[in-house]
Formats: sequence, C-alpha cells, structure tokens
Amino acid sequence: MCDRPDIRRERGLTLIELIMFIVVIGIAAVGVVGVIGYATRASTDPMIHKQALAIGEALLEEIQLMPFTYCDPDDPQAATAQSATVGATGCSAGGVEGPGAEGAAPFGPETRISAATPFDNVNDYSGFTMAGGIVDIAGNPIPIPELAAYTASVTVATLALGGIGATEALLVTVTVAHPQLNPSIVLNGYRVRYAPNALP
Repeated sequence: MCDRPDIRRERGLTLIELIMFIVVIGIAAVGVVGVIGYATRASTDPMIHKQALAIGEALLEEIQLMPFTYCDPDDPQAATAQSATVGATGCSAGGVEGPGAEGAAPFGPETRISAATPFDNVNDYSGFTMAGGIVDIAGNPIPIPELAAYTASVTVATLALGGIGATEALLVTVTVAHPQLNPSIVLNGYRVRYAPNALP
C-alpha cells in the first residue's frame, strides 16, 4: 500500500458543526414563528378598528342630517323663527330647542329608537349614549348581537367657527369604544344653522 500525499481526504460535518447548524436554524425558526404569531393576533385589530369607524361615521352622519333650528321642528313656528325666544318672531311656548331630547309634551318625550317620537334635531343627541351595544337606527330597540361589545357616546357643544357665532354652529363629537380598541375612535363634525333655520 502506498500513500499518495496529493489526494485530499474528503470529510463531512463534525458533530459540533451539525449541532451549531441546528441551533442557528432553530433560533431563526423561533423568530419567524413569533412574527407570524404576532401578525395573526394583530390581524383582528383592523377589523375592530374599521367596524368602530363605521359605527362612528354612521352615527355622525345621522346627527348631521338632522335639522338645527331655533325651535323644536314640531313647533308650528320652527320654519319662521328668527331666534331662540318665545314670541311672534321666535318659538311658541315650550318650543325653544335646547340640548338633549325633549322630555315633556307637546314636543316630547323623545327617544332615538322610537319610530313615533324620534330625535328630530341635532341638539337632541347631546349626551346620547349606547352602552349596552349598538342599536339599529330604524327603531329596533334590540342591540345588534355582533356589535354588543361596542359603545358609542355623543357630545354636542356650541362653537364659534370662523365668522359664524357660537350660537349658530355646533361641534358634534362621537366616541366609539371597544375593549380591544385603544385608543377609542373619536370623530368630530360641525353643523351650522342654515339661513336662518331651514327644515329638511
């Protein structure tokens, strides 16, 4: 048998190299699986955010489409009143529109979910909340089961807007919350009195 020094010996991986390879691949796999797991857990957040945004936009649109008059729209002088006073150029007795829904006759009681006496002015929504789930606008008082975890609240405040006086413009703020939504969705909208108090 003769030794040939010019022939190289082939060699495979040593046990230590194999173990190091497995450790490096394992660490990389754990990182990739962690990112995939986080992405999967966070994938519900956009749906909750988008649903809360849709609820807020729908409620804000509902409010902004309501009349903003000096008098309750059921007042016979609502279309001609020029101020929020009682008299010939204002409202009839008890008809001056104020913040919150009217609670007494002849212009109340008003509730949002009653087809017979719905809210009929932007001011009626001041302080309105839906805490036991989101309720259908069409007068169905039963909360929508799929939206039971959402809550919505409304504030209506007077606000000077450019050259428009504070008594002629309102800032409407709708806040929608969900246990997994942080921070809550807050939408602001403005409503100004048309010249001087147009009814729809």
